Amino acid sequence: MDGTPVTSDDELMHAYVAGDAVSFETLYRRYADRLHGYIYRLVQNEAVCDEIYQDTWQRVIQARESYRADGTFKAWLFQIAHNRVRDFWRSKSISLEVPDVDGAFTENLSHDETPEAELSVFETRRRVRMALDELPAEQKAAVLMRLDQEMTLEEIGVVMGVNRETVKSRLRYAMDKLRQRMST
Repeated sequence: MDGTPVTSDDELMHAYVAGDAVSFETLYRRYADRLHGYIYRLVQNEAVCDEIYQDTWQRVIQARESYRADGTFKAWLFQIAHNRVRDFWRSKSISLEVPDVDGAFTENLSHDETPEAELSVFETRRRVRMALDELPAEQKAAVLMRLDQEMTLEEIGVVMGVNRETVKSRLRYAMDKLRQRMST
């Protein structure tokens, strides 16, 4: 540690609201990769992802004057992105699908460096992706936010516009389905 105090997301956003552009840059750097990855996993198309990603940040900039900290900045940011993804799918008359997780849940598996072990990890990742693809869209989104983005139940609730108990229920049903699918 260099002794520099870590500024919270909410403090940075309030500083940005007050006119500090450097605070916005810090928030942007802090969330750029995570937000892009989340959006990409939802749309599975780089061009669409980039458009939604840019639009999400543009909406953050536009909301500068009206920003109110009703929850965490992280939940607010991901709620904007989540809503934009929904808008995209609605405009295409397609229900929200949350595809491939790129091995996000199995990256930390320990294994020997043998071709057989690598094939086993690849197969496990493939099975997890297939199992996730079978989940209802809202359960998939909740699982991705919880495991991939490490969001709290409250933050997921804000993003999805539901209460904490609904989030818990979606996650419980999703995990039960994933366990069942992975055991077959």
